[in-house]
Amino acid sequence: MATLHQRKNYREAIMKSLYKGMEGSGVPDTPGARLRDDLAIPEQDLAAACTYLVEEGLVTVRWAHGDTPATVTLTHQGIRVMEAEEEDHG
Repeated sequence: MATLHQRKNYREAIMKSLYKGMEGSGVPDTPGARLRDDLAIPEQDLAAACTYLVEEGLVTVRWAHGDTPATVTLTHQGIRVMEAEEEDHG
């Protein structure tokens, strides 16, 4: 299992990836397998990070069989959080 530092990094990387993906393509959801592969997050840790983000109201997940989400989508609240972060960091 990942350390606290790794878990926080995974969650942040997922949020940034989803936000970037929305800007570039306008596609609201991202395949979980792509997140897993692009971000090099172990499947079990990806599932845990997505579950945490769902509980925080930042993403929605459509689950497939197994631990890898079928798709992950930023919620309105998740977009607002990422926009605020973008404003804070320039």
